[in-house]
Amino acid sequence: MELFPIRRDIPFTRHMLVLNLVSLVTFLAAVVFLVTRGLNLSVEFTGGTVIEVSYAQPADLAQVRAAVASLGYTDVPVQHFGSARDVLMRLPLREGLASGQQTEQLLAALRAQTPDVELRRTEFVGPQVGRELVENGLLALAFVIAGIMIYLAVRFEWKYAVAAIIANLHDVVIILGFFAFFQWEFSLAVLAAVLAVLGYSVNESVVIFDRIRETFRRQRKMTVRQVIDHAITSTMSRTIITHGSTEAMVLSMLLFGGPTLHYFALALTIGILFGIYSSVFVAAGIAMWLGIKREDLVKPAKKADDDPNAGAVV
Repeated sequence: MELFPIRRDIPFTRHMLVLNLVSLVTFLAAVVFLVTRGLNLSVEFTGGTVIEVSYAQPADLAQVRAAVASLGYTDVPVQHFGSARDVLMRLPLREGLASGQQTEQLLAALRAQTPDVELRRTEFVGPQVGRELVENGLLALAFVIAGIMIYLAVRFEWKYAVAAIIANLHDVVIILGFFAFFQWEFSLAVLAAVLAVLGYSVNESVVIFDRIRETFRRQRKMTVRQVIDHAITSTMSRTIITHGSTEAMVLSMLLFGGPTLHYFALALTIGILFGIYSSVFVAAGIAMWLGIKREDLVKPAKKADDDPNAGAVV
């Protein structure tokens, strides 16, 4: 059953060239921002001090953030940890200031607001640990991309694998470009969102490629462009339902999840929107320009003359 039935095929391939040129410009702009501005890495990557404090009453996070901001720290993660009375903060490294001094300054600022603040723990995360996290994150990204490419090459054909990987990298670079341009904090949660977008985007590409294969088998007289248009159009109802419900959940995290989930949900929102776009126009368009054809997916029937046992009598 389709909730949004579309009776006539939408000519997506007619607009793929223009839209892919727009994608190319957006992609190059994202690369420029990454090179010139770089990512605003969080404490997990750059090193810093992790401080956990406890209050006698439920803590007012807005008040805690005001105390942190009064010390000159901006965009510092402040979140509940375990209960409403426990608060976790991650302060970045500051030149000329030791980790213990950072803790003392912060406790003094918090106790100036509320005297009943108790220090639970303080940990120093060195730059070396942050460097290892960056390297491990890049390795995880590389393994995910390699795994996706191998899977698609086995399930479909190398042209589809190349098209899907280019589309997925397009999504990842654009997400990173947004974070570089606006200097949003790039944390481990955001890295997890980027990896999730990779899987989410490739799932949409696989659905479209599957429908292309089915259409090649059923519609022998259709051209390649007509097959792609029909395949994408026939998945539109599923795309609207799936991505609409997912985006509703992600938007609820973005709007009501607070600062802890803000950038995680923001990365997912950008990734989902561009993932739909890239699966429809970038992945399918590149596959078309790489010269996909019916024979790539549908093996021709074996002729009787080619069978060495044809005509044998037992």
